Amino acid sequence: METAREVARVLGVPFDTPSCIPAVELRERYFGPSHELLSHEKYAEVWAVDEVDPLMVPAGGESVADVATRFSQFLSAAEMELHGSAILIVSHGDPLQIFQAVLKETKENPSSLDEVSDLKKRGMITLSVLSQHRQFALLTGELRRLV
Repeated sequence: METAREVARVLGVPFDTPSCIPAVELRERYFGPSHELLSHEKYAEVWAVDEVDPLMVPAGGESVADVATRFSQFLSAAEMELHGSAILIVSHGDPLQIFQAVLKETKENPSSLDEVSDLKKRGMITLSVLSQHRQFALLTGELRRLV
Protein backbone atom coordinates (compact mmCIF):
# COMPACT_ATOMS: atom_id res chain seq x y z
CA MET A 1 0.00 0.00 0.00
CA GLU A 2 2.93 2.30 0.64
CA THR A 3 3.90 2.40 -3.04
CA ALA A 4 0.30 2.83 -4.15
CA ARG A 5 -0.09 5.79 -1.78
CA GLU A 6 3.06 7.38 -3.21
CA VAL A 7 1.91 6.85 -6.80
CA ALA A 8 -1.46 8.42 -5.98
CA ARG A 9 0.30 11.37 -4.33
CA VAL A 10 2.54 11.94 -7.36
CA LEU A 11 -0.47 11.73 -9.69
CA GLY A 12 -2.45 14.12 -7.48
CA VAL A 13 -5.17 11.55 -6.82
CA PRO A 14 -6.51 11.40 -3.26
CA PHE A 15 -5.80 7.88 -2.02
CA ASP A 16 -8.78 7.44 0.27
CA THR A 17 -11.39 8.01 -2.44
CA PRO A 18 -13.25 5.79 -4.93
CA SER A 19 -10.53 6.64 -7.49
CA CYS A 20 -8.08 4.43 -5.59
CA ILE A 21 -9.23 0.93 -4.85
CA PRO A 22 -6.90 -1.13 -2.65
CA ALA A 23 -7.06 -4.79 -3.69
CA VAL A 24 -5.63 -7.60 -1.59
CA GLU A 25 -5.33 -9.65 -4.80
CA LEU A 26 -2.42 -7.40 -5.84
CA ARG A 27 -0.26 -8.27 -2.83
CA GLU A 28 3.28 -9.64 -3.15
CA ARG A 29 3.72 -13.31 -3.88
CA TYR A 30 4.11 -15.27 -0.66
CA PHE A 31 7.14 -17.52 -0.97
CA GLY A 32 6.40 -19.42 2.24
CA PRO A 33 7.66 -19.27 5.83
CA SER A 34 11.12 -20.64 5.00
CA HIS A 35 11.67 -17.68 2.65
CA GLU A 36 10.02 -15.05 4.88
CA LEU A 37 12.21 -11.94 4.94
CA LEU A 38 14.72 -13.78 2.71
CA SER A 39 12.81 -13.67 -0.57
CA HIS A 40 15.33 -11.32 -2.21
CA GLU A 41 18.12 -13.75 -1.38
CA LYS A 42 16.06 -16.70 -2.62
CA TYR A 43 14.68 -15.26 -5.88
CA ALA A 44 17.12 -17.14 -8.14
CA GLU A 45 16.24 -20.42 -6.44
CA VAL A 46 12.49 -19.78 -6.63
CA TRP A 47 12.60 -18.61 -10.25
CA ALA A 48 14.55 -21.72 -11.29
CA VAL A 49 11.72 -23.83 -9.86
CA ASP A 50 9.11 -21.55 -11.51
CA GLU A 51 10.67 -22.15 -14.91
CA VAL A 52 10.54 -25.93 -14.51
CA ASP A 53 7.10 -26.16 -12.90
CA PRO A 54 4.88 -23.08 -12.40
CA LEU A 55 2.43 -25.25 -10.46
CA MET A 56 5.04 -26.10 -7.81
CA VAL A 57 4.00 -24.61 -4.48
CA PRO A 58 6.85 -23.66 -2.13
CA ALA A 59 6.14 -25.05 1.36
CA GLY A 60 3.35 -22.85 2.71
CA GLY A 61 3.69 -20.36 -0.15
CA GLU A 62 2.21 -19.55 -3.55
CA SER A 63 3.03 -21.00 -6.95
CA VAL A 64 3.18 -18.97 -10.15
CA ALA A 65 -0.23 -20.44 -10.99
CA ASP A 66 -1.65 -19.26 -7.65
CA VAL A 67 -0.52 -15.69 -8.34
CA ALA A 68 -1.76 -15.82 -11.95
CA THR A 69 -5.15 -17.00 -10.76
CA ARG A 70 -5.46 -14.27 -8.14
CA PHE A 71 -4.40 -11.48 -10.53
CA SER A 72 -6.64 -12.77 -13.32
CA GLN A 73 -9.65 -12.90 -11.00
CA PHE A 74 -8.88 -9.31 -9.99
CA LEU A 75 -8.65 -8.21 -13.63
CA SER A 76 -11.92 -9.91 -14.58
CA ALA A 77 -13.74 -8.24 -11.67
CA ALA A 78 -12.10 -4.84 -12.31
CA GLU A 79 -13.01 -4.93 -16.00
CA MET A 80 -16.65 -5.58 -15.15
CA GLU A 81 -16.79 -2.95 -12.41
CA LEU A 82 -14.67 -0.29 -14.13
CA HIS A 83 -15.63 -0.94 -17.76
CA GLY A 84 -14.22 1.76 -20.03
CA SER A 85 -11.89 3.20 -17.39
CA ALA A 86 -8.11 3.25 -17.42
CA ILE A 87 -6.67 1.11 -14.63
CA LEU A 88 -3.28 1.68 -13.02
CA ILE A 89 -2.11 -1.41 -11.18
CA VAL A 90 0.49 -0.93 -8.45
CA SER A 91 2.00 -4.10 -7.05
CA HIS A 92 5.28 -5.96 -6.61
CA GLY A 93 7.76 -7.27 -9.18
CA ASP A 94 7.09 -11.00 -9.15
CA PRO A 95 3.27 -10.76 -9.32
CA LEU A 96 3.51 -8.08 -12.02
CA GLN A 97 5.84 -10.25 -14.12
CA ILE A 98 3.44 -13.17 -13.80
CA PHE A 99 0.53 -10.91 -14.67
CA GLN A 100 2.32 -9.62 -17.77
CA ALA A 101 2.88 -13.19 -18.94
CA VAL A 102 -0.86 -13.79 -18.56
CA LEU A 103 -1.74 -10.56 -20.38
CA LYS A 104 0.59 -11.38 -23.27
CA GLU A 105 -1.12 -14.74 -23.65
CA THR A 106 -4.53 -13.05 -23.36
CA LYS A 107 -3.70 -10.67 -26.22
CA GLU A 108 -2.78 -13.64 -28.39
CA ASN A 109 -5.64 -15.84 -27.15
CA PRO A 110 -8.48 -13.81 -25.53
CA SER A 111 -10.20 -16.84 -24.02
CA SER A 112 -7.10 -17.65 -21.97
CA LEU A 113 -8.02 -15.12 -19.24
CA ASP A 114 -11.02 -17.25 -18.32
CA GLU A 115 -8.71 -20.25 -18.26
CA VAL A 116 -6.32 -18.54 -15.84
CA SER A 117 -9.14 -17.31 -13.61
CA ASP A 118 -10.15 -20.92 -13.15
CA LEU A 119 -6.65 -22.40 -13.42
CA LYS A 120 -6.75 -24.39 -10.21
CA LYS A 121 -9.91 -26.18 -11.30
CA ARG A 122 -9.25 -26.72 -14.98
CA GLY A 123 -5.49 -26.30 -15.54
CA MET A 124 -6.06 -25.19 -19.12
CA ILE A 125 -3.58 -22.36 -19.73
CA THR A 126 -0.30 -23.35 -21.28
CA LEU A 127 2.15 -23.83 -18.43
CA SER A 128 4.96 -22.62 -20.67
CA VAL A 129 3.36 -19.15 -20.55
CA LEU A 130 3.58 -19.04 -16.76
CA SER A 131 7.04 -20.58 -16.59
CA GLN A 132 8.45 -17.72 -18.67
CA HIS A 133 7.31 -14.85 -16.43
CA ARG A 134 10.92 -13.75 -15.85
CA GLN A 135 11.11 -12.40 -19.40
CA PHE A 136 8.95 -9.54 -18.08
CA ALA A 137 11.36 -8.51 -15.31
CA LEU A 138 10.81 -4.99 -14.00
CA LEU A 139 13.18 -2.41 -12.61
CA THR A 140 12.38 -0.93 -9.21
CA GLY A 141 9.79 1.80 -9.68
CA GLU A 142 9.33 1.06 -13.38
CA LEU A 143 6.09 2.18 -15.01
CA ARG A 144 5.09 0.04 -17.97
CA ARG A 145 2.14 0.47 -20.33
CA LEU A 146 0.47 -2.86 -21.10
CA VAL A 147 -2.40 -2.04 -23.44
